[in-house]
Amino acid sequence: MQKLDEFSNDFEWISNRLKELRKLKGYKNYEHFAYELGMSRSAYWRIEKGSNFEIKTLLRICKLLDISIHDFFKKDTSV
Repeated sequence: MQKLDEFSNDFEWISNRLKELRKLKGYKNYEHFAYELGMSRSAYWRIEKGSNFEIKTLLRICKLLDISIHDFFKKDTSV
């Protein structure tokens, strides 16, 4: 099993992608987005800062953003 720090670039990309898509959807404030997800502000903040999280959380985020998991991982920034 690999250590999480070996994935630091991936976690950084995911956290940046989350911020980008959240803002594109009109959520300027991460706290409002966390509320819509039913998460605590601190839990969502940790995700946007590159913390590890469950796949089901990412699926919930994609559902709220109205995008597919495939679109989330596209390197193209347009959705």
